[in-house]
Amino acid sequence: MNLVSPTLRPATPAGTPNLPALVTPVDKTSVIRQYLRIALRWRYVIIGAVVACAIIGLIVTLLMTPRYTATSTIEISREASQVTNFQGVERETSVADQEFYQTQYGLMRSRVLAERVATQLRLVDDKAFFERFSVDQDKPAFAQTNGRYTAAGRAERQRVAGEVLLKNVGVEPTRLSRLVAINFTSPDPVFSQKVANAWAEHFIQTNLERKIQATSYGRNLLQRELGQAKERLDESQRQLVGYAEQQRIINLPAQGSGENQTAERSIVADELASLNTALSQATADRIQAEARFREAGRAGSSAEALRNQAINMLRQRRAEAAADYQKLMVQFEPDYPPARALQSQIDQLDRSIAREESRVSGSVQAEYRQAAERENALRQRVEGLKSNYLDLRRRSIQYNIYQQEVDTNRALYDGLLQRFKEIGVAGGVGVNNVAIVDPADVPQKPSSPRMLINLALSLLVGLAIGAGLAFALEQMDEAIADPGEVERRLGLPLLGSVPKVEGVAPRDALLDRKSDLVDAYLAIQTSLGFTTEHGVPRSLAVTSTRPAEGKSTTALALATMLARAHKKVILVDGDMRSPSVHHLGGVDHDRGLSNYLAGQDDIAQLTFEMQDLGLTAMSAGPIPPNAAELLTGHRLQLLVAKLLETYDHVVIDSPPVMGLADAPLIASRVEGVVYAVESHGIRSSIVKTALQRLLSANAHILGGVLTKFEARKAHYGYGYEYGYGYGRDKG
Repeated sequence: MNLVSPTLRPATPAGTPNLPALVTPVDKTSVIRQYLRIALRWRYVIIGAVVACAIIGLIVTLLMTPRYTATSTIEISREASQVTNFQGVERETSVADQEFYQTQYGLMRSRVLAERVATQLRLVDDKAFFERFSVDQDKPAFAQTNGRYTAAGRAERQRVAGEVLLKNVGVEPTRLSRLVAINFTSPDPVFSQKVANAWAEHFIQTNLERKIQATSYGRNLLQRELGQAKERLDESQRQLVGYAEQQRIINLPAQGSGENQTAERSIVADELASLNTALSQATADRIQAEARFREAGRAGSSAEALRNQAINMLRQRRAEAAADYQKLMVQFEPDYPPARALQSQIDQLDRSIAREESRVSGSVQAEYRQAAERENALRQRVEGLKSNYLDLRRRSIQYNIYQQEVDTNRALYDGLLQRFKEIGVAGGVGVNNVAIVDPADVPQKPSSPRMLINLALSLLVGLAIGAGLAFALEQMDEAIADPGEVERRLGLPLLGSVPKVEGVAPRDALLDRKSDLVDAYLAIQTSLGFTTEHGVPRSLAVTSTRPAEGKSTTALALATMLARAHKKVILVDGDMRSPSVHHLGGVDHDRGLSNYLAGQDDIAQLTFEMQDLGLTAMSAGPIPPNAAELLTGHRLQLLVAKLLETYDHVVIDSPPVMGLADAPLIASRVEGVVYAVESHGIRSSIVKTALQRLLSANAHILGGVLTKFEARKAHYGYGYEYGYGYGRDKG
């Protein structure tokens, strides 16, 4: 399809060094119109391809074996139901983790599952199964003995059976849900149902087995780890006890439980703590005793003396006696006997009080000395225990290392033991996260072939093939089919189109002023009137790519149309190799163009009149040995100039361009060239080559005329825009 076509540049004046060339402008024709044109032109090819594919699709559909599809629906949960609070070995799947479902879909298409289904349904040794799916049984694995397959090839048959099942099974997840459809298609509806259900059941079994195997593997692994952890714990405990015995480290066991449990305590630390507490108490007691002792040094004022009951009683009696003595002193002298007796009693009480106070003071002093001695003894013991404790701390560094190792090993052992118990409980529950929602039923109607779908596909394929053929043929077809292609493919301005005339000579058709030929050339004459500033070029040549394309008829018709426009016109036969104008005039070509080119100057003797067409003609004259040599001189240009002195227009019937040098020579001597192109008669590439030859000779190409045009063969199928042929061939 030519969406871009070459266009001819106007010829440059003679003598310029640059030759005109073909350029490639953008085609302004709508792409849709181009496609429509191609489709209309090759419509029968497209329709034929569509019909052929539809027939083939119908035949193939009718010959196809009906196949039935059974569907089993299962639900895959992200997690199994938690019967216990224990977690499994496998990691938990997050809500957004799509890898879990993609893995499940892949497992449903696994080869192991297919072979397991084949084994369970006993398809490995089922000859009818392999024949149903057209399996090649020429392999050694399908060798038979007494009508049964041999056991040697069972593994190979199992593999083949699994591949057959995989080719016919389909896994279709339901979007935005946990449902998955398992489809199986086969020629037998009952067999399809069995396989679909077996596939779902065995997938559930394999899923559960994988979990049990994973739990069993984890349990075995934990059991080995438990044994190793137990050995490490025992060894660390032996090291701890041995070192404690060697270093004489004795620790008290931990007390309490849970959060209130205390760590092990050494005896030295406990004793030091107890003695330090006792020392603190002894120091406090000593300080208190010392204070009482210092206070007791002040006679009569000690707190102990004041608190002593005997001293208080003696002081009370002395106070009573002193009071009685003072009463007597009021009346009597000190020598009064009762007075002396009271004084003697007072003195005796003072001596008793002094003795009691002395005894109390001695008791306080003794208590102070005892408290100080106890404090000193405790202090010495504490200092000794401090040294022992520091030595114990130095010796406990390695002990603590051993103790930490024991604690670590015990924590690992307890954790592994707890995990081992949990796996044992969880592994025995056997809960699966896959469940069958709808088991497969026996399909009641075949799933394939589908007549309407197959026909629709056949039509689409036929349309595609037809379109491809149409484009291919369009690319290979270089013929000029309709007037629009003259400009689109050749880049020539279209002067007009000439219909193909059958059953009548062109000359006779021109004599009929109502004929289609006359209408066409009148339109061409009109187009020529717009090619120059002074209207129709005064001298013009009509040529074509090869002979028999209608150039002579075009030259004759243009001369006739100009003569009927009351112009004086001469038609010159420039084809000195195959002349034809003399036939149209009913004369011979003894005298003509070749004579003038050879040197004869009398033009009147070289012409003849065509009275019925109203024009003058000049034949080609005698055929020269080499026409090109005659045309290379200046005689042709001189002839044209002399003819224009007498005639209004000079029309030259030029020879074809290809293979000859005549046409470029003639084209360079006239004002313009009219190029005739035969419709459906010549390839556009050859025409382009011929046009390039003319352009190289500095010819001015006025435009193209499409000759022998048949409207019914045009790409658009129209009845030609000028109207000739419309309704005239009816009847």
